[in-house]
Amino acid sequence: MNPGDQQADDLTPPLRSDAERNRERVLAAARTVFARDGLGASMASVAREAGVGIATLFRRFPAKEDLVAAVFADRMDAYVDAVSTALADPDPWHGFTGYLHTVCAMQAADRGFADVLTMTFPTAKALEARREEAYDGAVRLIARAKTAGHLRDDFAPQDLVLLLMATAGVITATADAAPEAWRRTLALMIQSFQAPARDPLPAPPTNTALYRAMISLGRTCSAPRESAGS
Repeated sequence: MNPGDQQADDLTPPLRSDAERNRERVLAAARTVFARDGLGASMASVAREAGVGIATLFRRFPAKEDLVAAVFADRMDAYVDAVSTALADPDPWHGFTGYLHTVCAMQAADRGFADVLTMTFPTAKALEARREEAYDGAVRLIARAKTAGHLRDDFAPQDLVLLLMATAGVITATADAAPEAWRRTLALMIQSFQAPARDPLPAPPTNTALYRAMISLGRTCSAPRESAGS
């Protein structure tokens, strides 16, 4: 073996190790920045928090959606677990309301995750698959609560998405001055969901319209996209 080849081989593991350390540093920084500032935070602010150049960040995560998917993979797993826990509750209404409290608390603890639950990221396939899994479970949760006679008949799955959007807005507006305000908002909503209903509700948005809204929110938070040279 050529001594130069041996030297090159010896250098390879540290380079790979450095790259992995940079990736973990970026992810840790992104968790901090997104939790504090939401998904509207720029990629440049994540790079500054991580202490790396913007070019290094874009090499690891070419688009903001790639970074979002990596940062929130574990939280989406917890989101799915929350639905499973609620479905296992022998009391359908307790399971339903407990699920709402759990998910809204997750939103309140992390502004970035509050945003993730109100947006969709079509290129982040794994993240969107977990979202779909959680949504399917929530539809079953809604059906159980209705069958038990506790949830109003005209509550639609789309209302759950609207609730998460409303809670995200309250969390953003009150996070510094009144961080527990979301609890009152949720309690008011839960009371309005209970059967029997006093008055009928307006028609919910269609799934297509709601999906377009979530797409629009995701695009808003992903733009403007900083170039690797900025």
